Amino acid sequence: MKYKAVIFDLDGTLVNSIKDIADAMNTVLEQKNYPTYDYATYTTFVGSGIKSLVLKALTEQNPNTQEVTACLNAMMQVYSKNCTHKTIPYNGILELLDVLKKKQLKVSILSNKEDSLTKKVANALLPNYITPVLGLKEEVLKKPNPTVALQICKNLEVTPEETIYVGDSDVDILVAKNANMLPVGVSWGFRDQEELLNSGAVHILQTPLDLLTILQ
Repeated sequence: MKYKAVIFDLDGTLVNSIKDIADAMNTVLEQKNYPTYDYATYTTFVGSGIKSLVLKALTEQNPNTQEVTACLNAMMQVYSKNCTHKTIPYNGILELLDVLKKKQLKVSILSNKEDSLTKKVANALLPNYITPVLGLKEEVLKKPNPTVALQICKNLEVTPEETIYVGDSDVDILVAKNANMLPVGVSWGFRDQEELLNSGAVHILQTPLDLLTILQ
């Protein structure tokens, strides 16, 4: 088998988390008497970490650094308490992970969600499947920076060329390309297929089990 490892993005790829993310941010905005947004709008805000989401939600308010920090801290507090209330794995994901486990493929998560929250969601909804589970620890290492993706390869003792990266946004496709991994997009995530293809996705999965065809 050519490919020995699969690295997944989390939000929009393995789990649909948009309702919990949106509800948490809207709670903070309501507390500040700022306008809130619907779920569809939040799909355009996610992908580059919670700080980026906060900045996008506050764009019309033209916030100063202190306000951004206050909203970010409040968002983290609210979301950390509610990050698995409405979040669920996409249909077919658990079945796919079962098959990958049986095939003894190495499976990891690399997300731009803050590290402790990434681990909390993964441990609650995808237990016993994936290691390592890594989220964002430093802004400078945020995807599409390939540094952490390459570190995962070293930890798993595979080469980037033996690794598939699966995600739902241009950031995911770009980190795969930057790390010299096979970039694979998903059709069910927070971005459309055109964005994924324009970013350089080699394959677009229509269902999770379509990944097995690439592995053959």
